[in-house]
Amino acid sequence: MKEESRPECGGEGLFEDQHFPPEDTSLFCDRSTPIAKLQGYVTWCRPQEICQSPALFPDNINQAHAKQGLLGDCWFLCACSFLLKNKHLLNKVFPPDQPQWGDSRYRGSFQFSFWQQGRWTDVAIDDRLPCINSTLCFARCHTPTAFWVALLEKAYAKLHGSYERLWAGQVSESLVDLTGGLAERWSLGDFESEPEQRPEQDSDQVRRRKLDLNLLYPVKEECAISCSTHSSPGGASELGQYHALTVMEWLDVKTVSGSEVLLLRIRNPWGRCCWGGAWIESGPGWSSINPVSALELQSRVAEGEFWLDETEFLSQFDDVTVGYPISEDGHLKSIYTGNLLTHHHQLAGRWMKGHSAGGSRNSSSYSSNPKFWLKVCERGEVLISLLQHRKWRHTEQYAQTPQEESENTKHQHYQAIALHMWKVEKKRFNLSRMLNKPPCASSHCHAYEREVVLHGQLEPGYFLLIPSTYQPGAEARFLIRVFSSSSISLSALKSPAPSLPLTTDGEWETLYFRGSWVEGRTAGGSRNFLSHWQNPCFPFTVCDESTVTLGVNVRITLHQSRPDTDLHPIGFHIYKIPQGEPEQTLPRDQDPVASCVPHCFTQDVSLTCRLSPGAYTIVPSTYQPDCSADFTLSLARRIHRKVVKSQERLGRAIQEISHISVMQS
Repeated sequence: MKEESRPECGGEGLFEDQHFPPEDTSLFCDRSTPIAKLQGYVTWCRPQEICQSPALFPDNINQAHAKQGLLGDCWFLCACSFLLKNKHLLNKVFPPDQPQWGDSRYRGSFQFSFWQQGRWTDVAIDDRLPCINSTLCFARCHTPTAFWVALLEKAYAKLHGSYERLWAGQVSESLVDLTGGLAERWSLGDFESEPEQRPEQDSDQVRRRKLDLNLLYPVKEECAISCSTHSSPGGASELGQYHALTVMEWLDVKTVSGSEVLLLRIRNPWGRCCWGGAWIESGPGWSSINPVSALELQSRVAEGEFWLDETEFLSQFDDVTVGYPISEDGHLKSIYTGNLLTHHHQLAGRWMKGHSAGGSRNSSSYSSNPKFWLKVCERGEVLISLLQHRKWRHTEQYAQTPQEESENTKHQHYQAIALHMWKVEKKRFNLSRMLNKPPCASSHCHAYEREVVLHGQLEPGYFLLIPSTYQPGAEARFLIRVFSSSSISLSALKSPAPSLPLTTDGEWETLYFRGSWVEGRTAGGSRNFLSHWQNPCFPFTVCDESTVTLGVNVRITLHQSRPDTDLHPIGFHIYKIPQGEPEQTLPRDQDPVASCVPHCFTQDVSLTCRLSPGAYTIVPSTYQPDCSADFTLSLARRIHRKVVKSQERLGRAIQEISHISVMQS
């Protein structure tokens, strides 16, 4: 993405942005969201046409916070609140001293900067803003005469291609775009009440680490915290699905009984209170603390804010996003220790089909994924991030169109990604042998996130980083970022590390099976459901060939026959059939001997493994029952058949030798 130069205007004319004009193309991308109803009602006005004395910021900073309009971009507006707490970050995104209304230098343009794919990118806009009846229809400040939020929202919309592109998103993504730092999403759910067996969960619904608020004490005044709902909470009855709010502050307050209660002040981007808990203005909670403290805390509540206690917080919200603090020198500060991470390196990479898109560790091609050396010079705290680029198709300078033109879902814009790390004793090592060992650190599983993060205290030495997508052949660009408190270096592995030689004493035999999941009959779903055993099963045997070398001897691939835009999450299990039982028997009381899970929204899932001699059956499934689809199952088995060992060498002709058989009389 090219940086945009500051606009020039001749004479007294005001700047008019030709790349983001006041037209429907700037408002809509595919009219798939509720703002499509605004077509024909929106006019574009400059701030001096909306009010008499426009300004960028109000005198009272509490009135500068964002108030959400008709656009569903609460995820972005929560990140905007963090800028108001950090002037050095605000000045980075919105450079100061830009001429505004009433200034003789004013020409109707403003300049912004967003962190994109490893660097800061400038975006210039004019100040014509979408209105209905001369009133801003999207984000605005609580003071109607302040316009920094509306202008920033327009610049971010231009970066994405249209306002409609901002409908729904992750707070973590906007925090990174506005700070250049890191953000992590943590769960508030009660894991103890969840079933123990969760191996086949969809990788988009992975179980996140549970948030411990005590962990954030070293940086509680500096980090950004946002909470979000996935469904309508009981107390916050007005909140719909997937709404994000900002945690303005949290503190321990002594009660009259001598105990402590943790209170959190929450800001709703809608600009109105939607809470009816114990700590509303006249709620019963306030009677449990000192009246003077109660009045002081209630006086802090601005429009759209409310207090709640830790119990209410944990029960009403589903997850929390934590943005890392960034010092005025631009250094990231760890949310785990409060340490400044003064060393930073980043490298770009790419997964290319047929070359470096090796897929997950389930795939035999995993070792072909890009690889990076991390050298840690002294013991220190290290954060490693894998950030993938959103799948855009650029039509103009900023007009970005997704490759798929259907529903705006995360699966269409991102691959399921993961990051694994191994400690190596020296730079020359056996790659195949190392990959058979557990990594020293890894992301929880492949997930449809823009960014996944590893954290740890690392000893001096060499570490091998391997980023991967879940599906082999899935293409994307990515960025590896490393932040550390100690000296480090990061480099790409230019040539492949030494690996085990390819086996030459066997061949592969492949069988293909076709099947269908039929609603109400053979679409039994995953092992989470009793109907799992209704799924089709495909028996096979592994022969006892004592001369076959150790290693992988079975390769299985499951392919669903559905368009990319309407995939089911799929996976399969392999069960061993007890000796003497019929091949069609399903050992329901046994665990699978191998599995290709978690179920994933992809065309193909694959597994390579070694199975001992015996009878087996493969049970392919969708994650949920009653998901109809046709599928193909390929089964490749290593068979014992001697092959000719030629003396062929690269660049040399093969020397053929004739062998004459003589019949003995």
